[in-house]
Amino acid sequence: QVELVESGGGLVQPGGSLRLSCTAFGSIFSVNAMNWYRQAPGKERELVAAISNGGTNYADSVKDRFTISRDNAKNAVYLQMNSLRPEDTAVYYCKVNVRVAVRSSEYPYWGQGTQVTVSS
Repeated sequence: QVELVESGGGLVQPGGSLRLSCTAFGSIFSVNAMNWYRQAPGKERELVAAISNGGTNYADSVKDRFTISRDNAKNAVYLQMNSLRPEDTAVYYCKVNVRVAVRSSEYPYWGQGTQVTVSS
């Protein structure tokens, strides 16, 4: 069983910063791609940032403001969010692709979501 635990959301003024964390716990052999998604009220969930052995990718709306990073020793992924805007308000979810054993397939696991609200 694998569980993802997120933290770091909250209320911040426009122009402020937040750092989200997501750590995978449980029976883990390896972790591959790690992603951050967000879902605003009335909108579809969208990919914000992704990190894998191939590098990083960002949605155009967050490029040069958000930075995704990972700590493989801790099975953790982070999202540093700077210059936050009201339109960044959403529930943020991490998704991590996990292999639980050497011969197992890779499966995606989701965090519980953390609310980010950008408002004055």
